[in-house]
Amino acid sequence: MMQSVAITAAYGFLDTWNNVLGFQTPKHHRKIMDFLIDVLNNEPHRGLLNAFRHSGKSTVVGIFAACVLYHRPETRILILSAESSLASRMVAHIRNILENHPWCKDILPDVKKEWGTHKITIKRPIGIREPSVICQGISGNITGMRSDLIICDDVEVPNTCNTQQKRDNLRERLRELDFILSPNGTMIYIGTPHTKDTIYKTDQDISDN
Repeated sequence: MMQSVAITAAYGFLDTWNNVLGFQTPKHHRKIMDFLIDVLNNEPHRGLLNAFRHSGKSTVVGIFAACVLYHRPETRILILSAESSLASRMVAHIRNILENHPWCKDILPDVKKEWGTHKITIKRPIGIREPSVICQGISGNITGMRSDLIICDDVEVPNTCNTQQKRDNLRERLRELDFILSPNGTMIYIGTPHTKDTIYKTDQDISDN
Protein backbone atom coordinates (compact mmCIF):
# COMPACT_ATOMS: atom_id res chain seq x y z
CA MET A 1 0.00 0.00 0.00
CA MET A 2 1.27 3.48 -0.87
CA GLN A 3 2.05 5.89 1.93
CA SER A 4 -0.41 8.64 2.78
CA VAL A 5 0.25 12.25 1.81
CA ALA A 6 -0.16 14.50 4.84
CA ILE A 7 -2.53 17.42 4.29
CA THR A 8 -0.03 19.81 5.91
CA ALA A 9 2.59 18.73 3.36
CA ALA A 10 0.07 19.24 0.55
CA TYR A 11 -0.75 22.72 1.84
CA GLY A 12 2.97 23.50 1.91
CA PHE A 13 3.38 22.30 -1.67
CA LEU A 14 0.39 24.39 -2.79
CA ASP A 15 1.46 27.54 -0.94
CA THR A 16 5.06 27.25 -2.15
CA TRP A 17 3.91 27.03 -5.76
CA ASN A 18 1.64 30.04 -5.38
CA ASN A 19 4.56 31.94 -3.82
CA VAL A 20 6.63 31.13 -6.92
CA LEU A 21 3.86 32.72 -8.99
CA GLY A 22 3.60 35.69 -6.63
CA PHE A 23 0.11 34.75 -5.41
CA GLN A 24 -1.58 34.03 -2.11
CA THR A 25 -3.49 30.76 -1.94
CA PRO A 26 -7.27 31.36 -2.15
CA LYS A 27 -9.25 29.74 0.65
CA HIS A 28 -11.34 27.64 -1.72
CA HIS A 29 -8.16 26.28 -3.36
CA ARG A 30 -7.04 25.04 0.03
CA LYS A 31 -10.47 23.46 0.47
CA ILE A 32 -10.15 21.73 -2.90
CA MET A 33 -6.69 20.41 -2.01
CA ASP A 34 -8.05 19.17 1.32
CA PHE A 35 -10.75 17.23 -0.53
CA LEU A 36 -8.34 15.71 -3.06
CA ILE A 37 -5.90 14.54 -0.39
CA ASP A 38 -8.78 13.06 1.61
CA VAL A 39 -9.88 11.03 -1.44
CA LEU A 40 -6.29 9.92 -2.07
CA ASN A 41 -5.69 8.77 1.49
CA ASN A 42 -9.01 7.17 2.39
CA GLU A 43 -11.18 4.40 1.04
CA PRO A 44 -12.93 3.99 -1.31
CA HIS A 45 -10.46 6.35 -3.04
CA ARG A 46 -13.19 7.71 -5.29
CA GLY A 47 -14.18 11.35 -5.55
CA LEU A 48 -16.06 13.91 -7.60
CA LEU A 49 -15.02 17.56 -7.65
CA ASN A 50 -17.72 19.92 -8.89
CA ALA A 51 -16.89 23.59 -8.51
CA PHE A 52 -18.09 26.80 -10.09
CA ARG A 53 -16.69 27.82 -13.47
CA HIS A 54 -13.33 29.62 -13.40
CA SER A 55 -12.80 28.48 -9.80
CA GLY A 56 -9.36 27.16 -10.66
CA LYS A 57 -10.26 23.52 -9.98
CA SER A 58 -8.09 22.21 -12.82
CA THR A 59 -5.24 24.41 -11.61
CA VAL A 60 -5.40 22.88 -8.14
CA VAL A 61 -5.79 19.36 -9.52
CA GLY A 62 -2.58 19.81 -11.52
CA ILE A 63 -0.77 21.00 -8.39
CA PHE A 64 -2.21 18.02 -6.52
CA ALA A 65 -0.90 15.61 -9.18
CA ALA A 66 2.59 17.13 -9.00
CA CYS A 67 2.43 16.95 -5.19
CA VAL A 68 1.56 13.24 -5.34
CA LEU A 69 4.54 12.62 -7.64
CA TYR A 70 6.81 14.51 -5.26
CA HIS A 71 5.72 12.37 -2.30
CA ARG A 72 5.19 9.13 -4.27
CA PRO A 73 7.57 9.11 -7.27
CA GLU A 74 6.44 5.61 -8.24
CA THR A 75 2.87 6.79 -8.93
CA ARG A 76 1.43 6.28 -12.42
CA ILE A 77 -1.13 8.92 -13.36
CA LEU A 78 -3.63 8.83 -16.23
CA ILE A 79 -5.31 12.07 -17.31
CA LEU A 80 -8.51 11.40 -19.26
CA SER A 81 -10.51 14.18 -20.94
CA ALA A 82 -13.19 14.49 -23.59
CA GLU A 83 -10.48 15.32 -26.12
CA SER A 84 -6.77 14.54 -26.10
CA SER A 85 -6.01 18.25 -26.52
CA LEU A 86 -7.76 19.00 -23.22
CA ALA A 87 -5.88 16.21 -21.45
CA SER A 88 -2.54 17.38 -22.85
CA ARG A 89 -3.14 20.82 -21.32
CA MET A 90 -3.25 19.20 -17.90
CA VAL A 91 -0.03 17.30 -18.62
CA ALA A 92 1.64 20.56 -19.67
CA HIS A 93 0.43 22.17 -16.43
CA ILE A 94 1.86 19.35 -14.32
CA ARG A 95 5.13 19.41 -16.26
CA ASN A 96 5.50 23.16 -15.71
CA ILE A 97 5.01 22.73 -11.98
CA LEU A 98 7.57 19.94 -11.79
CA GLU A 99 10.10 22.02 -13.72
CA ASN A 100 9.70 25.13 -11.59
CA HIS A 101 8.58 24.07 -8.11
CA PRO A 102 11.52 24.37 -5.66
CA TRP A 103 10.64 21.06 -4.02
CA CYS A 104 10.75 19.06 -7.26
CA LYS A 105 14.36 19.54 -8.36
CA ASP A 106 15.44 16.09 -7.19
CA ILE A 107 12.74 14.21 -9.11
CA LEU A 108 13.43 15.79 -12.49
CA PRO A 109 14.98 13.21 -14.83
CA ASP A 110 18.62 13.61 -15.81
CA VAL A 111 17.70 12.72 -19.39
CA LYS A 112 14.22 13.79 -20.42
CA LYS A 113 13.34 10.93 -22.77
CA GLU A 114 9.65 11.12 -21.88
CA TRP A 115 9.01 14.79 -21.26
CA GLY A 116 6.56 15.88 -23.89
CA THR A 117 3.01 16.92 -24.63
CA HIS A 118 1.23 13.67 -23.88
CA LYS A 119 3.47 11.91 -21.36
CA ILE A 120 6.18 12.67 -18.84
CA THR A 121 8.37 10.49 -16.62
CA ILE A 122 10.14 11.71 -13.50
CA LYS A 123 13.11 10.20 -11.66
CA ARG A 124 11.72 7.19 -9.82
CA PRO A 125 12.41 3.55 -8.88
CA ILE A 126 13.43 1.37 -11.82
CA GLY A 127 11.19 -1.32 -13.25
CA ILE A 128 8.06 0.77 -13.86
CA ARG A 129 6.96 0.54 -17.48
CA GLU A 130 4.26 3.19 -17.64
CA PRO A 131 5.08 6.93 -17.73
CA SER A 132 4.62 8.98 -14.57
CA VAL A 133 1.85 10.94 -16.31
CA ILE A 134 0.10 10.07 -19.56
CA CYS A 135 -3.02 11.53 -21.13
CA GLN A 136 -5.73 10.32 -23.46
CA GLY A 137 -8.97 11.53 -24.96
CA ILE A 138 -12.07 9.58 -24.00
CA SER A 139 -12.03 7.74 -27.34
CA GLY A 140 -8.29 7.02 -27.24
CA ASN A 141 -6.67 3.63 -26.75
CA ILE A 142 -6.27 2.83 -23.05
CA THR A 143 -6.06 -0.95 -23.43
CA GLY A 144 -3.20 -2.42 -21.43
CA MET A 145 -2.55 0.69 -19.36
CA ARG A 146 -2.08 0.54 -15.58
CA SER A 147 -2.55 3.57 -13.35
CA ASP A 148 -2.47 4.31 -9.63
CA LEU A 149 -4.28 7.63 -9.99
CA ILE A 150 -6.84 8.37 -12.70
CA ILE A 151 -8.03 11.94 -13.12
CA CYS A 152 -11.08 12.31 -15.35
CA ASP A 153 -10.88 15.99 -16.25
CA ASP A 154 -13.96 17.29 -18.09
CA VAL A 155 -14.96 14.02 -19.73
CA GLU A 156 -18.56 15.28 -19.83
CA VAL A 157 -18.82 18.13 -22.32
CA PRO A 158 -21.58 18.95 -24.81
CA ASN A 159 -19.95 16.84 -27.51
CA THR A 160 -19.94 13.73 -25.30
CA CYS A 161 -23.34 14.06 -23.62
CA ASN A 162 -25.83 15.86 -25.87
CA THR A 163 -27.69 12.65 -26.80
CA GLN A 164 -28.73 9.58 -24.83
CA GLN A 165 -26.55 7.38 -27.05
CA LYS A 166 -23.49 9.53 -26.35
CA ARG A 167 -24.16 9.45 -22.61
CA ASP A 168 -24.51 5.67 -22.71
CA ASN A 169 -21.27 5.37 -24.68
CA LEU A 170 -19.50 7.67 -22.22
CA ARG A 171 -20.63 5.63 -19.23
CA GLU A 172 -19.57 2.40 -20.92
CA ARG A 173 -16.17 3.84 -21.71
CA LEU A 174 -15.67 5.04 -18.16
CA ARG A 175 -16.50 1.60 -16.77
CA GLU A 176 -13.34 0.34 -18.47
CA LEU A 177 -11.24 2.41 -16.07
CA ASP A 178 -11.84 -0.10 -13.28
CA PHE A 179 -9.70 -2.58 -15.25
CA ILE A 180 -6.85 -0.05 -15.55
CA LEU A 181 -6.75 1.17 -11.97
CA SER A 182 -4.33 -0.62 -9.66
CA PRO A 183 -5.57 -2.19 -6.39
CA ASN A 184 -6.22 0.60 -3.85
CA GLY A 185 -5.80 3.11 -6.68
CA THR A 186 -7.58 6.47 -6.72
CA MET A 187 -10.05 7.78 -9.29
CA ILE A 188 -11.16 11.42 -9.24
CA TYR A 189 -13.65 13.12 -11.56
CA ILE A 190 -13.53 16.87 -12.01
CA GLY A 191 -15.88 18.88 -14.13
CA THR A 192 -19.20 20.66 -14.48
CA PRO A 193 -22.51 18.92 -15.32
CA HIS A 194 -23.69 19.64 -18.85
CA THR A 195 -26.94 17.72 -18.84
CA LYS A 196 -29.75 16.80 -16.46
CA ASP A 197 -28.80 13.14 -16.90
CA THR A 198 -25.22 13.86 -15.86
CA ILE A 199 -22.60 11.22 -15.14
CA TYR A 200 -21.66 13.27 -12.06
CA LYS A 201 -23.97 11.62 -9.58
CA THR A 202 -22.45 10.79 -6.21
CA ASP A 203 -22.71 11.92 -2.60
CA GLN A 204 -18.93 12.37 -2.36
CA ASP A 205 -18.32 15.77 -3.89
CA ILE A 206 -17.44 19.38 -3.21
CA SER A 207 -19.47 22.31 -4.45
CA ASP A 208 -18.30 25.88 -4.06
CA ASN A 209 -21.22 28.09 -5.00
